[in-house]
Amino acid sequence: MIKKEMIAMLLAGGQGSRLGVLTAKMAKPAVFFGGKYRIIDFPLSNCINSGIDTVGVLTQYQPLKLNTHIGIGIPWDLDRNIGGVTVLPPYEKSENSEWYTGTANAIYQNLDYMETYNPDYVLILSGDHIYKMDYEVMLDYHKSHNAEVTIAVMPVPIEEAKRFGIMITDDNGKITDFEEKPANPRSNLASMGIYIFNWKTLKEALITKAEQPALDFGKHIIPYCHEKGSPLYAYEFSGYWKDVGTLQSYWQANMELIDIVPEFNLYEEYWKIYTKSDILPPQYLSSDAVVERSIVGEGTEVYGKVYNSVIGCGVTIGKDAVIRDSIIMNSVNIGEGVSCNKAIIAESATIGDRVILGEGDEAPNETDPHIYNSGLVTIGEKTVVPGNIRIGKNTVILGNTTSEDYEGGVLKSGSTLIKAGE
Repeated sequence: MIKKEMIAMLLAGGQGSRLGVLTAKMAKPAVFFGGKYRIIDFPLSNCINSGIDTVGVLTQYQPLKLNTHIGIGIPWDLDRNIGGVTVLPPYEKSENSEWYTGTANAIYQNLDYMETYNPDYVLILSGDHIYKMDYEVMLDYHKSHNAEVTIAVMPVPIEEAKRFGIMITDDNGKITDFEEKPANPRSNLASMGIYIFNWKTLKEALITKAEQPALDFGKHIIPYCHEKGSPLYAYEFSGYWKDVGTLQSYWQANMELIDIVPEFNLYEEYWKIYTKSDILPPQYLSSDAVVERSIVGEGTEVYGKVYNSVIGCGVTIGKDAVIRDSIIMNSVNIGEGVSCNKAIIAESATIGDRVILGEGDEAPNETDPHIYNSGLVTIGEKTVVPGNIRIGKNTVILGNTTSEDYEGGVLKSGSTLIKAGE
């Protein structure tokens, strides 16, 4: 029988609907971040840096990009004969087949996988946060307090606390109560969605509550353990942690990487962030090119000017183009004379010559103002924008568009242009 002290279960099935067209064709954890990474690289790198060599990745929504990226786990040194990384999609069972309906239901459907390793502890992670954390330190805390469940928490400003699951603790860190998105929070310790369970405690809770529709950790499993009297503790984390669940927070987290002294350093020797890298030639900057305060990925050719931006790999930026405060993902082609202000352009998009992105005053987006806001221009994967078009703020474009789609060559602020069939 194989025996592992702690295994990790990484929930990566999320659609990430608040990222709009960026997740139209891929799961949120597969979204590009910081020049050459994908969001899932961060929790996976944390696992290997924390000495955890057995990780189950639970996928569901649009998993193709994610599966291709993870492969057999070589970049994270997780290609192992025993353990390593295993992608766990929902699968056909003889009696009843179902999608993963909640975070805990996904874990419940993989009890057999966890049983294989007979672990003492199971670490539950979410695949869509940007942070560095040593899970071994959290495990030491869990053991020293004789906890059955330890929840990683982070202090947040009290006015923001109502957006989170909030833990109320005694002086020793023991959780005495918790509230899900409380109107009047009694504490500012927000759950980070990172849990360590004793395997026996987790297994019993999952089996007992299995019939619960959309079985969820915050709503069902944690309350069940609490009611049963299992010792629950809060582990306070003080490092950098970002939930990049909205376009604004995603844009902001990327922009923070280019600060002169970034709060979140991608290049620390002792805590490397690993990713699947293609072998590409180095960046090429022409004699007229200007690049200031930006990250530029390998294989990218710059003939224009780039300021305060995060540029992926294999991008072409044409002559006289000016890119400011933008995120441009891999393999995007930007034509000559383009002006681009505060845009997020997804992979393999093409922007024609002399296009202006992000002009004029802001107006609320006509279809999804809660998604497309903050003055951003969002352009989906493989989208084509023809030359000589002017595009306003809080706009979104997806599909192979032609000049006929733009009345008078303009897409005014707050417009949504999504071609059917895309």
